[in-house]
Amino acid sequence: MSKIKLLTLAVVGLLIVNVGLLTFLFINKPMRPPGRGGQGNEGPKRFIIKKLDFDKEQVAAYEQLIDRHQESMKELNEEMRNTKNNLYVTLAGNEQNKKDSLIDRLGALQEKIETVHYNHFAEVEKLCRPDQQDEFRVLTRDLADYFTGPRNPPRRL
Repeated sequence: MSKIKLLTLAVVGLLIVNVGLLTFLFINKPMRPPGRGGQGNEGPKRFIIKKLDFDKEQVAAYEQLIDRHQESMKELNEEMRNTKNNLYVTLAGNEQNKKDSLIDRLGALQEKIETVHYNHFAEVEKLCRPDQQDEFRVLTRDLADYFTGPRNPPRRL
């Protein structure tokens, strides 16, 4: 067998393997947790509505809670982003004395964020009927893992 035939067979074989792999990946897309991967906030919303078996009135009230929660989070995340930007700007200048106050501010903002999340779910609990309370308790055990996502090792820069 000549080198050209061998090279041609290798290229064709690799091409077939690549097409097969791509087909497999597109057909068997990995499952993503609801609310991630471009689904917006519909994933957690649907998950919680289904998990707690909300009726139409509860869903409407829950959607209002979500709107208020998202507005609060939008403001806090923007403030967090601005504070982080200000913190890292101190590296380029001679403003090292501002570093500690900015880090303290980030801690306070993170505390506010967690409080907003906690209060949101306390409000969700108030929407639950007595027969839904047990399922809500089950849901609360999984909330931290559900919303923080998988634990991956940190990437190296």
